[in-house]
Order: sequence, then C-alpha cells, then structure tokens
Amino acid sequence: MTPKDKIISLLKSVDDVVSGEVLSERLGISRVSIWKHIQGLVQQGAAIETTPKGYRLLQDPDSLTPWAFGERQAQIHYFPETTSTMNEAIELAREGCPDFSVVVAERQTEGRGRMQRTWASGDGGLYFTLVVRPAIPLQLVGLVNLAAAVDMAEVLREHYEVDACLKWPNDILVGQRKICGILSQMEAEGDQVAYMGIGVGLNVNNAPETETPVAVSLKHLLGRPVPRREILLAFLDRFEQRIRTFDPAVVIEQWKAFNVTVGQRVRVFILQETVEGLAMDVDAQGGLILKQDDGTLRTVIYGDCFHQ
Repeated sequence: MTPKDKIISLLKSVDDVVSGEVLSERLGISRVSIWKHIQGLVQQGAAIETTPKGYRLLQDPDSLTPWAFGERQAQIHYFPETTSTMNEAIELAREGCPDFSVVVAERQTEGRGRMQRTWASGDGGLYFTLVVRPAIPLQLVGLVNLAAAVDMAEVLREHYEVDACLKWPNDILVGQRKICGILSQMEAEGDQVAYMGIGVGLNVNNAPETETPVAVSLKHLLGRPVPRREILLAFLDRFEQRIRTFDPAVVIEQWKAFNVTVGQRVRVFILQETVEGLAMDVDAQGGLILKQDDGTLRTVIYGDCFHQ
C-alpha cells in the first residue's frame, strides 16, 4: 500500500479524529510528510477534514474517489476534471491496463456523443468509461453497446423504479427524454477485439433539462439527489458478469424487451447519408433492420437514430 492508501485505511478504521502524531507513528514517516500526503489526497478529491486535533475522513455517499470503492479501489481512476473519460481510458488500455478498469470524472470539458456531438458534462452527472477486453469476434462488438444499455436500464428500473427504455443503438430514455447516452471505441487484433472503451454519460444530479428540454436527470425524476457511486457499483456488478458470460442471444432478447425503436418510423444519420424507414427488428449483430419506402430492407449497423 502507498502512504496515501495507508492514511485512508487508518482514517476509515475509526469514527473520530486521528492525530497527525498517531498517523506519523503508524506509517513511520514525519508529521510534515503526513500533512503533505493529506493535502495531496484532498486535491485528489478525498473528503478529509482537518481539525486542531487531527484529521477525519468524512462520509460521502456520492464520492467517486478510488478509496470510496472498497475492493474495487484498484480499478478506479478518478479525475476531478478531464477532457474526456474516453480519452483517458483509451490511453490506459493501450498501456495494458487490467480488464474492467474504470475512468470516472466529475466534469468533462470535451465530452462527446455519437457523430462527435458534444455531451454536456457539468457537475452532478455520472461520466465514466469502462475498459473491457471481451473474447468476441469483431462482428459482435455492437452487442456490447446494447448490453451496456440493457444493464444500465435495469439498474435504473430495479434500484430507482424509473421506467427506463432503450432507443437504438444505445440511448436510454424516460418517456421521450434522454437520461443516458453510451458510446464505445475499440481497437482490434486480427479478427478479435483487443479492447473496448464503453463510455457512459448519465444525468444524475445535474440539470440538463434547463438547457435541453429533451433531456432529464434522475434527481428531477425522483425529486431528490442520488449518490452516484451506488449507481456505478450496481452497473459494474452487472456488466462484469455480463462480459464474463457473454451470450449474444440473451443480449438481443433483453434489448428487445426494453426497446422503443422497433415499430417506429425512424431517420438514421450515417456518416455520408441519411436513411429513413420503418424499424422492423434488430439482427443477430445488433444492426437495425429498416423497411424503406420502396419496400426494400436495409440493415444499419451504426448511426444517430431519431424517431419520427
């Protein structure tokens, strides 16, 4: 354990103030070094109160710092602010970070959605990217996105009784308003996935509805703030199990059960064109099957989808 980890562990073990002298004795370093480590922890987001008698770790159920995640601490890479959790996660993945590493941030200055659209990332939202290395062929990567959307929707439904529904390819709606967006980035080795970054932006205690009427937050729906850490932990528990026992047929079945796209007339923006038609189904790889106005069927594997 690093000195900072030891300090957090000691502060967690008591419900009262721990003096600098006690910390110094336990760690075998000077009180000046203890103070410097405490200042570094505070700068990293740890909720440590300094009093005349010593230091106290405050209980913060909304904390996203690594030390708040218990056994998952080593997985969590926390940033008070970053350009994008996806950018940070992809760099970690290329450096060989462990499977299921998580980058989480309080704010993103360059948060993005599909087609490079800006994703507002103000204080109070849950913004994270999970690195996974699924043992699946490239043609099934679209199902990982669908699976992430299913699992987050189930967290919202089961833990908060929110009627979360899925819009292809991986938006989560409540009514007609967007509460969550999911974006992935990947690299391949041959015909296999080397790694994927699954980026999630969930409106929790922020207020996107003040700027975008088609968006909504969990706080707005429930009328109370919600600790973000419990959401992230619940999602990670589900999604890790999902990836370890990945079953494409189950993903498709579950996504269909929650979706509000099949049966709708939609317009899908692809890089160089726009496709319109009636959404008929999704195929075995998660592509959206459209019946176009001339009666022909076309499968779209990626794009920005709007219900008409």
